[in-house]
Amino acid sequence: MPDLDRVVREIADEMRARPDRGTVASYIPELARADAAAFGLAVVDVEGRAAVAGDGDVPFSIQSISKVFTLTLALGMAGDRLWRRVGREPSGSPFNSIVQLEREAGVPRNPFINAGAIAVTDLILSGHQPREALGEILRFMQALALDQTIAIDEAVAASEKRTGFRNAALANYMRSFGVIENPVDYTLGVYFHHCAIAMTCRQLATAGLFLAHDGRHPLTGHSVISAERARRINAVMLTCGHYDGSGEFAYRVGLPGKSGVGGGILAIAPGKASVAVWSPGLDAAGNSHLGRIALESLTKRMGWSIFAA
Repeated sequence: MPDLDRVVREIADEMRARPDRGTVASYIPELARADAAAFGLAVVDVEGRAAVAGDGDVPFSIQSISKVFTLTLALGMAGDRLWRRVGREPSGSPFNSIVQLEREAGVPRNPFINAGAIAVTDLILSGHQPREALGEILRFMQALALDQTIAIDEAVAASEKRTGFRNAALANYMRSFGVIENPVDYTLGVYFHHCAIAMTCRQLATAGLFLAHDGRHPLTGHSVISAERARRINAVMLTCGHYDGSGEFAYRVGLPGKSGVGGGILAIAPGKASVAVWSPGLDAAGNSHLGRIALESLTKRMGWSIFAA
């Protein structure tokens, strides 16, 4: 077995030296401030060993990666009833597209496109005040990452709210079909804030460990979700976690993963490790350009692809 620490350091060095870094997201103005030269990588295995390199301990806005954790929470609250409000199929469309909602009676294709994540957030909000729902999401993230210092970047949340016109359109359209049940402003407020959670690669990889360990967090022994549900979340991550770049990610990396426009990617090697990478420059589909390349290199060197013999 290759030495994980050495592999992680080598990949970080290789990525930091590459000139092709993608384009930093600018449609959320606060995200445009990210350093395009940054690169971090962290791997935490199911024994609790961590390999971290580059900017792996620098916080960044996790954005849509938070959708993995809100999906987990919502499934815990509603079980399979959740799937009446959101589907499980790849979208093949940009993450903020409204086209499919028009064709499919306001039901989003999956929980990882913006419309689907807003519907999931609405379910978590039901029966709560927005501040209570947001507090529950944040405490869940802190508990999974074993770090109570994790917080919301309020500047990013405010920036998203000021510019979130398409998300407001998606939410109002779903509301017209009864998919969104709470006041749209409340649901969007919680959504913008959980996307603005800031975490390091080390924290994020630790938080994702339960998905690599049949739903049980190996560092605490706490059962987060059932093994069956963990497998199903991983399946949706594999097919839908990178929007209309999900097929390319599965083809090249071979792991369930979820990206965010802050430049982060969470990837799961079932039975082995949880991996987080951060490089703010994005490709045309809105996924971290160097993040995907780094994960492809990691799975090749470690033999971690789920499609390996």
